[in-house]
Amino acid sequence: MSAVADRLRPMTGHRLFWPALVLVLMIVANTIYRPGFLFIEVKDGHLYGTPIDILRLSAPLILVALGMTLVIATGGIDLSVGSLCAISGAVACLYISKAPDQNSISTVFTALALALGAALVLGMWNGVLVAVIGIQPIIATLILMVAGRGLAQLITEGQIITINSGPYRAIGLGHFLTLPLAIFIALAAALLVAAFTRRTALGLIVESVGGNAGASRLAGIRSGRVIFLVYAVSAACAAVAGFMMTANVSSADGNAAGLWVELDAILAVVIGGTSLAGGRFSLSGTILGALIIQTLTTTVYAMNISPQTSLLFKAVVVIAVCLVQSPAFRATLSRRRNRPMPEPASPQREKEQVPA
Repeated sequence: MSAVADRLRPMTGHRLFWPALVLVLMIVANTIYRPGFLFIEVKDGHLYGTPIDILRLSAPLILVALGMTLVIATGGIDLSVGSLCAISGAVACLYISKAPDQNSISTVFTALALALGAALVLGMWNGVLVAVIGIQPIIATLILMVAGRGLAQLITEGQIITINSGPYRAIGLGHFLTLPLAIFIALAAALLVAAFTRRTALGLIVESVGGNAGASRLAGIRSGRVIFLVYAVSAACAAVAGFMMTANVSSADGNAAGLWVELDAILAVVIGGTSLAGGRFSLSGTILGALIIQTLTTTVYAMNISPQTSLLFKAVVVIAVCLVQSPAFRATLSRRRNRPMPEPASPQREKEQVPA
C-alpha cells in the first residue's frame, strides 16, 4: 500500500491534480444523474450539447479570471471587473443602437473599439490609484465597483438597451469550425496571455512583484509600472467578457450585466492554485477553476435546486474543493489516519495497576 502511495505522490502533489479530479467527479456525477449529459449532436453544421454549453458559458468567466490572475499575482485584487463588463457592454450596445445600420461590420468594430478604450481608461485609473497614489487595491477597485455600476446605469439611462445586430450577436452566439466563437475568443486570449507571461520575462517580473515588491525594486524592477499594466490587462479582459455577456442576450442591462462575476473570477483563481498573497500563478489552473465553477452552476440548474439554496450549495462545494487541494489539510488527515491505535490493556497489566 505504501509503495502505491509513493508512486502516486508525485501526481497527487501537482497543483492541478485535485481541481482536475474534482472536475472529473462532477462530470461523472452529472452523467449518472443525467445519462445524456455528455451527448453531443450536430445541427446545421454546429455542435450542440451540455459540454459545449459549459465551454461557451465559461468563456466570459475565463476571460475575467485571466486578468484577475495577473492582478492577484502582484498581490492585488480587482473588484471592479463586473462593473467594467457592464460599462463595456453598455457603451457598445448604445453606439450600435444609435447607428443607422446595426448589421454593419464597421459599426460593430467602432463600437467595440470605443467600449474597449473606455474600459482601458478605467483600468488605468485603477492602476494609478494602486501603483501611483498607493491606495490599497481592495479599496481602489471597490470605488470603481460601486461607481462603475452607476456609470453603466447612466450610460443606459436606467433602461435596457436592445439591439438587433448579427455581427455583434456572433461574439456570444456565433460559430466557427462547428464550435461557438466564444470558445475561440477565450482560447486566443489565454494563449496570448500565456505567450507574454511564460515565453517572456514578464511572468517572472509579475511573480517577483507579488512575492516581494521591495526586493523587486531593489533589483531594478519598476513594480509600479507592472502593477499599472496588470490592471489595464484585467480591464481589457473584462471588456471582452462584457461583449460576450451582452451579445448573448442582444441587450445591455447596466444593473445586471456582469453582476458578481468578480467573485466567481476570484474563486476560479484560488481553485486553480494561485495564492491570494501574490507570487506564483497558474493560468491553466485558472481556466480549470472557471470550468469547475461553470460545471457546478450547470449542475445546480440540472438538479432543480431552488435559487434560495443554490448559492449555499455552490459555496459548500467550493469550500470542499479548496480543502481537498490544501496541502496542510491533507497532511492533517494523513497524520490522523496513520496515528497508531492504543493497545488494549491485558488482564495481568490491569491487576498490576490496582493499588494494594
